Amino acid sequence: MRVALIGGTGLIGASLARRLAALGHDLHRLQRRPSVGPGALHVAEADAWPDIVAALAPEAAISTLGTTMREAGSRQAFRAVDRDMVLAFAGAARTAGARRIAAVSSVGADPGSRIFYLRVKGETEQGLRALGAPRLDIFRPGLLLGARSGDRRPAEKLAVALSPIASRLLRGRLDRFAAIDADRVVEALAATLALPEDGTHLHHNRELRALAGR
Repeated sequence: MRVALIGGTGLIGASLARRLAALGHDLHRLQRRPSVGPGALHVAEADAWPDIVAALAPEAAISTLGTTMREAGSRQAFRAVDRDMVLAFAGAARTAGARRIAAVSSVGADPGSRIFYLRVKGETEQGLRALGAPRLDIFRPGLLLGARSGDRRPAEKLAVALSPIASRLLRGRLDRFAAIDADRVVEALAATLALPEDGTHLHHNRELRALAGR
């Protein structure tokens, strides 16, 4: 399957790129900066991505793109990455004929949330639903565990350190807020490409583990 991917340098994206290539997919990574990785690399500013996607005409479009308020520098810049870039990419893929769209969002995403981060994630999900893809997979993992290329923020480091205790306490519906290995999210993402085109699916931790087969 021809797959277009954005966010291929992050914790999930880099590992997902390797997994998709290993499975034999025709992988195309769209990035603003060059990096070493599998598949074909298309380096361009984000405003050029829709044209690249149009030419590629992928069967599936996957976004693992995401930033932080600290990296973005402002709310406007954060929204430009986590919402606008994702929707422009996915919209171009859908127009070009993509039947499958997948995106990593966040547990608690809600367009009506008072928390800016969760509100933007919810707005992004809302926009993705509006595209009407035959299959849309939205992934809402809890705290991601895994080796990052950059340093974690102090609060995130503390959360990771406490995650074994928290995970024992977060049961039932609260399980969605527990920590989860990034590798499981990667396996789940890859697995959805083989599933039927049967509408929109939300995946929290429990569904992610089931898809990953662990």
